[in-house]
Amino acid sequence: MFGSKNKSPAAPVTDPAPIADQGRDKPNLFQRLRAKLNRGDSWLTYDLANLIPGGKIDESVLEELETRLITADVGVDTTERILASLRKKVARNELGNLDSLLSALRESLMDIVRPVAEQLAIDSKHIPFAILVVGVNGAGKTTTIGKLARIIKAADMKVMLAAGDTFRAAAVEQLQVWGQRNDVPVIAQATGADPAAVAFDAMQSAQARRYDVLIADTAGRLHTQSNLMDELKKVKRVMARLDASAPHEVLLVLDASQGQNALQQAKLFHEALGVTGIVLTKLDGTAKGGIVFAIASELKLPIRYLGVGESVEDFVGFDAAAFVDALLKRD
Repeated sequence: MFGSKNKSPAAPVTDPAPIADQGRDKPNLFQRLRAKLNRGDSWLTYDLANLIPGGKIDESVLEELETRLITADVGVDTTERILASLRKKVARNELGNLDSLLSALRESLMDIVRPVAEQLAIDSKHIPFAILVVGVNGAGKTTTIGKLARIIKAADMKVMLAAGDTFRAAAVEQLQVWGQRNDVPVIAQATGADPAAVAFDAMQSAQARRYDVLIADTAGRLHTQSNLMDELKKVKRVMARLDASAPHEVLLVLDASQGQNALQQAKLFHEALGVTGIVLTKLDGTAKGGIVFAIASELKLPIRYLGVGESVEDFVGFDAAAFVDALLKRD
């Protein structure tokens, strides 16, 4: 999803949902997620009926669910939170059949992800609204920036990009390709330049030219390297020199196929930079999507977007109900 706060009459955003989903309605989003997350039967609910002799929900069924959740990167603590709710219902004889079990499971999953399904809102009182995109190499930062720029431009806002990953020439070139594709300017310097200097120049340019949004790319060397975090903190400080409230969004891009390692990355980046939103990419690969629940439960940070494929249409606003129903494969 995508929204705008206090947008001027010159660039209205009257209905945020179609902007993020590129004109697709909710049922199509659900079907798209279901096709990507469950290429066959649902990994979470497949064959559960055969585990319920005589329709009775017992501990063996819950243990099977527990195994499936943990192996799908939901994590032990979050899995226990889900199962605790189901066990209480079993103890009260409230789960008499498969349908009641699935309904209770859906409710437990929704309790976790509903609070973090929060759309990115561009506050027009900031010129520009500065988005700092962070994450490790290979997570999909540059591609995320390109797709996000297209979404924002579709909302009649002027977007500028900053090529802050100056250590990889390919990263600069890739961002410039996205800039050409979306017809948006890219501020870049020579390979090896100070990333903070790139961010400063881009902020100055966006302010002078009255751009609505600035999206800044960053380097993504291993998150365990303290020098990278120091570098990113410097970029934040430099942006704040031109606007004390900048950056207005610190968007962390995570590769969902990394599982629990993605959760550790999120914790480290959040501790160092104060992450305000998350994008989870590569959910169309080997990832089953369980890491979404681990991040939602443990960090409680807004999940802005999901990447479920290579095309622009595969970059979708996070919809809690559509995501949960796609995992359960329920219409």
